[in-house]
Amino acid sequence: MFITARRNAGELSLELQGDWRAMQSDAIEAELNAIDFAGARSARLAAGNSHLDLSGAWLLHDFLERARKAGLDPRFDGAAPSALTLVERTYAGEMPARVSEEEWLDPERAVEDIGRRAVSGWQSFVAGLEFSGRVCVALMRALSSFRRLRPTAVARHIYDTGITAIPIVSLVGFLISVILAYMGAQELGKFGADIFVVDLVTVGVLRELGVLLTAIIVAGRSGSAFAAEIGAMQLNEEVDALHAIGIDPIEALVVPRVLALLISLPLLTIAADIVGLVGGGLLCHTLLDMSMLQFLNRAQSVIAATTFWTGLIKAPVFAGLISVAGCACGMRVRGSSRELGRLTTLAVVVSIFSVLVADALFAVLFMKLDI
Repeated sequence: MFITARRNAGELSLELQGDWRAMQSDAIEAELNAIDFAGARSARLAAGNSHLDLSGAWLLHDFLERARKAGLDPRFDGAAPSALTLVERTYAGEMPARVSEEEWLDPERAVEDIGRRAVSGWQSFVAGLEFSGRVCVALMRALSSFRRLRPTAVARHIYDTGITAIPIVSLVGFLISVILAYMGAQELGKFGADIFVVDLVTVGVLRELGVLLTAIIVAGRSGSAFAAEIGAMQLNEEVDALHAIGIDPIEALVVPRVLALLISLPLLTIAADIVGLVGGGLLCHTLLDMSMLQFLNRAQSVIAATTFWTGLIKAPVFAGLISVAGCACGMRVRGSSRELGRLTTLAVVVSIFSVLVADALFAVLFMKLDI
């Protein structure tokens, strides 16, 4: 039984029942053809608990067209089935409205678009602050018990985000210091100031390039991985399952990743600094005939008490920004794999942008503090 028909004073009441699938199309069509419109002046339909696929929706569409030709005006009590709406829009050939060139050039429309983008950006910023607050609260709550910190998960994420990133971070740190030393030697050599290449490499790597390039690499590797992992869990309804069994997803999924990156990024920064200084020393030895002992003595005299720490202190801040951005984008995934790809890309963009803004703010702060 797929449809129930009742008559009441010239009104035909129809109630859909069961699943209208392609495999039952013959039976559905037979029941629809058996309905007689004689004596009916109007028709009311109720979707009930029925479920329609495209084949069932197409049969219902043909039935409604036959009712309209018989002089009835069939209407649904409530919303029509979504599959039927799709068939009717397809049958009518509806296309998205195209915006004319005049509308694009309309100043009011331009101002409206700017306003919408500004509001959307502000809402995203507020949502990010709210998510960061929830992460902080969950972290404080987890600190009350060692088991709630999930040390096994933290260790796994330290391996994924830290140990496996050592080769690429070391390679980039080495190459950047070599490039920096080479460019410095090319320019400073014109003035006979080859010794200042050591100053350029040591200060540049320890204060800025080491931590900044490491954070950018980690944002591309770990930020995207966090968004993809949590986003896939959202699509598979695993996050909803955690809610159902009484586990806070922020505490179970986000806090271990944040803690792992807070540990991994400073250590990766130290590795990048060491490899960068080695790369600069090798280039000075090869290109400038400077002994490694002379390089080390000059580096020791150039490095101030705060040079190393001004770079390292940025690492936990960058780690927090990257991990929160990646996890927040992963938590926003809904509906489709296309949304997963979009938000994974957005996680990388937001992470790198946040790192650069934070680095600029640190530069201003250190200048004000004369560090």
